[in-house]
Parts: sequence; C-alpha cells; structure tokens
Amino acid sequence: MAGRRRWSTEEILDAAAELLRTSDAESFSVRKLAAALGTDSSSLYRHFRSKTELLRAVADRILLAAMDGHRPEGDWKQRITALALRLREAFGQQPQLAAVWGRYASSGTGSRLVMEEVLQALRASGLPDEEIPARYHRIAILIAALIASEAGVSTVTPGEREQGMELFRVAVLGADPERFPALAHFARDVRPLGADRRAAFEELLAAQLTHIEASIRPS
Repeated sequence: MAGRRRWSTEEILDAAAELLRTSDAESFSVRKLAAALGTDSSSLYRHFRSKTELLRAVADRILLAAMDGHRPEGDWKQRITALALRLREAFGQQPQLAAVWGRYASSGTGSRLVMEEVLQALRASGLPDEEIPARYHRIAILIAALIASEAGVSTVTPGEREQGMELFRVAVLGADPERFPALAHFARDVRPLGADRRAAFEELLAAQLTHIEASIRPS
C-alpha cells in the first residue's frame, strides 16, 4: 500500500488560504483543512501546533507578499502612508484573510518587515525613542482595524449589499425628525459605510500622522 502523501508547510498554507477565501476564521478548522488535503489532522499538527498558529502563518504570508520589492520613499509620513496602502491592496485581494490578520495578527517575517518599516519611519520623524513604541501601537491598531473593516464590507454579496442599502435608506430617510432631529436634517447627505472607503482610509491615517507630527518638539 502506498504511503500517505507528505504535505509541505507551503502546500498546507496554500490550501489554508484557499479554504479561507470561501469561509472565515470562525468556521475554519484544521479538520476541514486536513479533509481538503486528503489527510488527517495529526499530520498537519506536525507543522503547526494549533489552529491559531496556522492562521497567523497564513496572514503573515500576505504581509510577506505585500513587502516583496517594497522600497521606502519620501518622508516619514509618506513612508507610513505608502506602506498602509500597500497592505490595504494586498488584503483587498484576499479580504477573508484581513479578518484573520486583524484577529490573530502574526509573528513571522512579514510581520517583522512591516514593524521594521513603521518603526524606522517613526525614528525618521524626530520623535524621541521613548515615545515611538506607543505611537507605533496606535498606527498598527488603526491600519489593522481599517483594513479589517473594509474587508468585511467587500465580502458582502450583491444581494446582501442591495438589501443593506435599502435598510439604510429606510433607517435614514424614514427617521422621525422629532426623535432624531440631527439625523433627519442630514439624512440626504449621510452615506453608508461602504462609500468612499479609500478616501476615508487615507483621511483617518493622515489625521493620525498629523497628530503625531504636531507632538514633535523641534530639536
């Protein structure tokens, strides 16, 4: 009898990424992945100790691909903005994995490359070294949250999107002006969450970087 095929770590990650494109982190399991590969869970646990470790590795591959060929250019704010948009684009192509990154983060080479670039950019800003870790943390949370939020919207089906738009119109345009006077006043100008996502992403990031810049004391 032929022995069961041995899957490489990269092949396992390829299969996991493909499975996550049609599901989410909640419904994903090592058992389902093993079934897709035609093997048993124990063989996968030789490569990854847990589901969380596996998901972190999948997310890190997205970061690693996004950083491939990246060359920092411009001042510190331009560097962070370019990096954020690069990550946004990478996860935009695989939105199901954005939620994985936002929830589980990663600790591989891709994550270290992203951290290194942001930390180097912040050092170039003139911030004192003792302030940089906290500033980095705020930026990381903002970027991950924005990317995960946008990915969640992008995975909605056309039917679900149309239904959501109809509910939005009913909730906003049908608001009782006595109970919701501000909402009634701005009803025709308020836009749903899915509108102008890129512009919102850039504006929120720019506001955070401007806030950091304003705190830098001239040397």
